[in-house]
Amino acid sequence: MPDTSSTYKEDADLRLRLQSLHTREAAFAELVALYKERLYWHIRKMLVSHEDTDDVLQEVFLIVWRKLSDFRGDAQLFTWIYRIATNACLQFLRKKKRRFFFAYEDISTDLYAKLESEPYIEGDAISMLLQKAILQLPDKQRLVFNMRYFEEMKYSEISAILTTSEGALKASYHHATTKIKDFIQKHTGETFDLETP
Repeated sequence: MPDTSSTYKEDADLRLRLQSLHTREAAFAELVALYKERLYWHIRKMLVSHEDTDDVLQEVFLIVWRKLSDFRGDAQLFTWIYRIATNACLQFLRKKKRRFFFAYEDISTDLYAKLESEPYIEGDAISMLLQKAILQLPDKQRLVFNMRYFEEMKYSEISAILTTSEGALKASYHHATTKIKDFIQKHTGETFDLETP
């Protein structure tokens, strides 16, 4: 994960240029280049499918562009964009559940199938089992786990993005790791240790 302090410095400079009509388009192109890959993987860990992720990512940048004039700088640019991406992810999953009348288990099954058929996802058997274990978590718990474990975000950063207390996030992460370990032990018969970042 890129150094957060340097991201914040880039944010401050970008924020100024995004507020000016003369520099907005060029600054927005920079913003897309700066965040596109990070947001892609943030979304991808939730949606699994490359196509779904690509669609949601495009929607995120459209929302960011439309709301630029509303951004007052109360939060870091980084936090604001991640919040938009996270909400877009959760909204996509909610719509999918409503559209197909999926129960929670059916959504997990659908995501498992995509995980196994997705040509962009590689890994050994234990990596695949870890991904399946993560997919069985509730959406918000899965978000917290992904942001902390894979993206190595600080709890303070996750708290700002999800507007949830750090204590609640720590509890959520703990519950997630317990469920993941139990899932893997159930399927392998062996104890699985997650290194906490």
